[in-house]
Amino acid sequence: MARVLFINGGSEGHLNPTVGVVQELISRGEEVVYFCIEAFRERMEQTGATVRTFDDQKLIKAFISGGREHVLQRINGLLLTADIVIPDVLEQIQGNRFDYIIHDSMFGCGRLLAQILKIPAISSCTSFAQTQASFDDMLNAFYSNVPAEIAKPIHDQYESLAKSVKEKYGADVRSPYEAFCNPAPLTIVYTTREFQPDGEAFDRTYKFVGPSISSRHAPGSFDFSAIHGKHPIYISLGTVFNRAAHFYKLCFEAFGNTDHTIVLSIGNKVQLSELGEVPDNFIVQSYVPQTEVLKFAKLFITHGGMNSTHEGLYYGAPLLVIPQSADQPLIARQVAELGAGLELQMHSLTAHQLREAADLVLSQSSYKNAAERMSDSFRQSGGYRQAVDEIFEWTRGSSISG
Repeated sequence: MARVLFINGGSEGHLNPTVGVVQELISRGEEVVYFCIEAFRERMEQTGATVRTFDDQKLIKAFISGGREHVLQRINGLLLTADIVIPDVLEQIQGNRFDYIIHDSMFGCGRLLAQILKIPAISSCTSFAQTQASFDDMLNAFYSNVPAEIAKPIHDQYESLAKSVKEKYGADVRSPYEAFCNPAPLTIVYTTREFQPDGEAFDRTYKFVGPSISSRHAPGSFDFSAIHGKHPIYISLGTVFNRAAHFYKLCFEAFGNTDHTIVLSIGNKVQLSELGEVPDNFIVQSYVPQTEVLKFAKLFITHGGMNSTHEGLYYGAPLLVIPQSADQPLIARQVAELGAGLELQMHSLTAHQLREAADLVLSQSSYKNAAERMSDSFRQSGGYRQAVDEIFEWTRGSSISG
């Protein structure tokens, strides 16, 4: 049995794919100490892991203080979290020995902690993977397109933060790519090479295991008899970008009093009372057990987060993707490129456009067929069990033992 240190950040999208992985590691005899924010303690404790937490408000404050407009500012934000995460983790694990570390590819200072602890590292990539070449192209565009009087102070802050990390913790930040993508000798990517843009560009240290979909703790209740045999349209903007009363009302206008049964998840940032009269064919709840509803859905209207996109396609539902931020525009383009759905733009969206797009996807079998092809590839890829197979094969090759 090996002892595993797992470092993650503070978002659903980065945590949910790891639930099944942690459960599987523990079922095969590993001991896991898992760092996340307090909001996810119960969910991760249910896996059997020992859970430790850090202050999410301090983490967010440090991250956003770097700036959000340019990629190098976001990198600086990640480096600014080092003084929040690293001392806290080191204090909480003092006196403990770990055989290897698994860290999120974007948050948690995982690569730095691996250096400090001098233990082998595995990267957990819950979004699309990124090669250094594609990242460097993005960074070069920053230097080329941003005026020097703006770019230079941002660059100087990066150099200062990298130097500070080296002086305080003895950990090297050799490039912005390392700070942003936290590369490791093994990277577990929770998608398939088919769905990953330029999937063939990644070498054998990247293991594409497919979506890691496992049962989740589900607060509240949902009346499944209300959708039995009805193949609903399911609509959700996820857990972050769901303060969208205008969009929910637009959905009422687009689909109200039609022959479709609509399940609408509005999250906890909008009250049902804000939306006015709910059409009779709508089921509107603040929480919907997404993976269970998607088993019955004929169409999924989504913001295009990686988790939601994977889950929709896993269950063979074609998508209308309305990206909000982060990697969602790239995910939306990939869905459209593969023919499994359409991309729509929130800022210009009308009820007529939404209804028209839904009618198109539902009337043309090619979208459903493409979604089902992706479902087959996802299911064959192995998910969290394959992830643990890859981890164990790598640890054996690295002579890691408990």
